[in-house]
Amino acid sequence: MLLTAGTRGDIEPFVALARYAAARGHQVRLGLTEGSGMPSGVDAVGLDLDLRRVLRLPGRTPWALVRHLGREVRPGMRRMLAAAVRETVAFAPDVVVHHALVLSAPMAADALGVPRVLVELAPVATPSEAFPAAGGPTATHDLGRWNRRTYAVPRAAARVFDPEVARAAAQLPSGRRPASRTSSRATLMAVSPQLLPRPRDWPARVHLTGAWHDDAVATPVDPAVADFVRDGGHLVASFGSMAVGDAEARGRAIVGGARAHGLRVLLVNGWGGLALPDDLRGADVLEVRSAPFAAVMPGAALAVHHGGAGTTHTVARAGVPSVVVPITADQPFWGAQLHRRGIAARPIPVRRLTTPVLVPAMGDALARGARAADVGRAMRQENGLGAALDVLTSL
Repeated sequence: MLLTAGTRGDIEPFVALARYAAARGHQVRLGLTEGSGMPSGVDAVGLDLDLRRVLRLPGRTPWALVRHLGREVRPGMRRMLAAAVRETVAFAPDVVVHHALVLSAPMAADALGVPRVLVELAPVATPSEAFPAAGGPTATHDLGRWNRRTYAVPRAAARVFDPEVARAAAQLPSGRRPASRTSSRATLMAVSPQLLPRPRDWPARVHLTGAWHDDAVATPVDPAVADFVRDGGHLVASFGSMAVGDAEARGRAIVGGARAHGLRVLLVNGWGGLALPDDLRGADVLEVRSAPFAAVMPGAALAVHHGGAGTTHTVARAGVPSVVVPITADQPFWGAQLHRRGIAARPIPVRRLTTPVLVPAMGDALARGARAADVGRAMRQENGLGAALDVLTSL
């Protein structure tokens, strides 16, 4: 049983693992949150959570955030956590493999008496002195021996939903939470060692597998997009599911910066994080709602993105340098990490995203093209799915 929750960067790696394992004879069921539709060729069930509603903030005042937590976030998490338990019990798997957000997965595995495996798409649950927790307030700063303490932040955030986890126990055969709680038998860190080398203080049960990419399934590309990127040398810009702030202002900054460097722009709107102002339309800019990154990144000169784990790995795997504009969650961590690895300019805070700021950052990133190409070649040699499945079958 595979269980995941989140945006595309959280869903697609699990879809890839589901397909990979099923193709090798395993019976696999995937539980996932809705919003992007059910994947084809996978035994999949929805977990009763539309993440768009959860991520659609009504305002940024403390009162607005508290109200949103009560009206959308808590009810959504309650439904998702209960559905995860219900679907797991119905499937009766030999092993439960879960995203860190699926907080009810451990008790479902305990109740069934089967091992569970935690999946981290960024380091949030496995402490290390080598780097701080992704998603914490200090994610961009190396605090040395104090780095381990930053992992208390994601643990505290998870405890906010203890009441929702407790209510999900009603879906267990016993109707109550198991008295004994076991730790995960293994952790699959679905991250490339090219982007995050394994630190010395991770325990042996943590497996740095490499990222999970589904190369066996080709996503159709719109003919207009295929024509636009055919000759390469373009810039791909996307903020994925980040739909906060002034989308047109961000689009203006990116197109202005790209034109200063003579680059054509594929502007991917995603959930509304970018928009093209009417006065900047031209043959050198193509605006689309979505595009398969694995198909449009090869040949690109540069990518401007928010730094989500999925986008970060896809861009780096294609050998393309980045300018990262982080907004929330693990994005500041990945922006800082790509810069440390020499394949991205220094991250730009979203509030400072203007053409005058972006032009030199783009120049810096373009100068890192050779290093990005080397990293991309090494990442394409990784077999993250094979390494992950080896761990699971060993249990």
